[in-house]
Amino acid sequence: MRLIDWLVLVITLSFIVVYGIWKSRRSRNMEAYLKGNTMPWYVVGLTIMATQASAVTFLSAPGQAYTDGMRFVQYYFGLPLAMIVICVTFVPIYQRLNVYTAYEYLEGRFDLKTRSLAAFLFLIQRGLGTGLTVFAPSLILSAILGWNIYLTNAVICTVVVIYTVSGGSKAVSYTQMGQMSIILSGMLIAGVLIAKMLPMGVTVADALQVAGKMGRMNIIDLKFDPQNKYNVWSGILGGFFLALSYFGTDQSQVGRYLTAKDTTESRLGLLFNGLVKIPMQFGILLTGVLLLVFHQFYQPPIFFNTLETDKIQKSVYASDFKKLEQQQAQIFGEKKLKMEAMVNAIHDQDKAKIQSLKTAIEQDENKVKEIRKSATNLMLKNDPAANTDDVNYIFLYFVTKQFPVGLVGLLIAVILAASMSSSSSAFNALASTSIIDIYRRSIKPDGSDSHYVSASKWATAIWGVFVFIVACMATKLGSLIEAVNVLGSLFYGAILGIFLVAFYLKNIRGTAVFWAAAITELIVLFCYRFTNISFLWYNLIGCVLVMGISYLLQNLNGSDRKFSEI
Repeated sequence: MRLIDWLVLVITLSFIVVYGIWKSRRSRNMEAYLKGNTMPWYVVGLTIMATQASAVTFLSAPGQAYTDGMRFVQYYFGLPLAMIVICVTFVPIYQRLNVYTAYEYLEGRFDLKTRSLAAFLFLIQRGLGTGLTVFAPSLILSAILGWNIYLTNAVICTVVVIYTVSGGSKAVSYTQMGQMSIILSGMLIAGVLIAKMLPMGVTVADALQVAGKMGRMNIIDLKFDPQNKYNVWSGILGGFFLALSYFGTDQSQVGRYLTAKDTTESRLGLLFNGLVKIPMQFGILLTGVLLLVFHQFYQPPIFFNTLETDKIQKSVYASDFKKLEQQQAQIFGEKKLKMEAMVNAIHDQDKAKIQSLKTAIEQDENKVKEIRKSATNLMLKNDPAANTDDVNYIFLYFVTKQFPVGLVGLLIAVILAASMSSSSSAFNALASTSIIDIYRRSIKPDGSDSHYVSASKWATAIWGVFVFIVACMATKLGSLIEAVNVLGSLFYGAILGIFLVAFYLKNIRGTAVFWAAAITELIVLFCYRFTNISFLWYNLIGCVLVMGISYLLQNLNGSDRKFSEI
């Protein structure tokens, strides 16, 4: 990056952080520090979006679409319906009880052990997930600046912890509002620039048709297949239960709409997210598809992770790698001519020619895949620990190589802002859950207000260390956007099941639901390890199992009293 890129990056991020701390400077008591309770709906809506839209979204999603097409958008199809259910059921209960965390409600409905179990499951999955959201921008800085990735993880964790500790929940909300504004404008600029950089005579409409011929405009898949990660059914059903659990029971999200002035503002913020999220994600994925078409006319590298290609080019296998690059260049030149002919055939609506060119291009694509496989095998021969999955680097490579001066800094700011926004919400949620549900409830119930504020700050710092450790262990997880959602799906179903039992199955008591949740979590982990069921279905499976098993256990021997004595 050049000096102007650094200036844009530093000024953008510094302004957001300073503004958030300044706006939250009066957050000194427990209520103000952990909740806020003053935010209008539009701030709530933007912070909900910012919490979910981590750097993983903007770094990995374009690469996901580049390699796998648009089908990932189906993952969000259940989200709007989940927002409606949460507005009707969850929000009024949380607001009426004036809770700090979602899990406080569970003790009154069930008992302390059930509350503690739900809080514990949340802390595990959110702590691990936050490590991935920190790791994503570390990829950027390590690839661009050549920094040690462990140092980069430490720097990002430290910055986020500082402003989260300084201002609490209000600082998180105000910084996220600025971060989301930068994110949306930056990604819009990225999409427009890619479209403008397409070759002369290739319109966006042409590019979308070319992408369709390459199988990347696979937006809807109606075939029911539990082993298929992304189709309409997994998106609507599995995605609904995942969104219901994430937005309804995950404290990193519940804490966002608990900052609202009242129930109406919370609901408006959630509905705003439900309306905007799918179009936003569609646009991000479409950016990746346009990038794929761009690279049909402008040669891409054989591998997008420049850290790994630099290593192989300096090794004893450098000449072998060079030969593979030459082979790729030759095939690319031939394929480019076919792509240009494809565009002309599309203009002429010559279906026969389009089909023959499509077949020829697919053959060239298969040749490129073989060359790429040979290249990654060389990398592994040179370094068995080499990272041979570069999906997270595709969009980053384009930004750093093709964007004009100044905009590189802005796009890096976008991705870092996304990481900071989601990480700060997570740190705030981890701290509030640790203090409210564990520390204040079971360890020190008689502390002063100032003591708990201080303890929350220490908890934030401790979780920062934990997240740093996880981030340093996350180097080989493939598509990060998929890895984050897989991780959440392993826990969200059981947590959601506990809450749905609490809301709708009034005759079931704490002991039954506690053991049902524990058994369910073991079953879900078993399914993940030993079956090929797509991860989105774990949300539905986990939820249904908790409700079903708790019902059976509750009715075992006819009463809760007898069951609790077993």
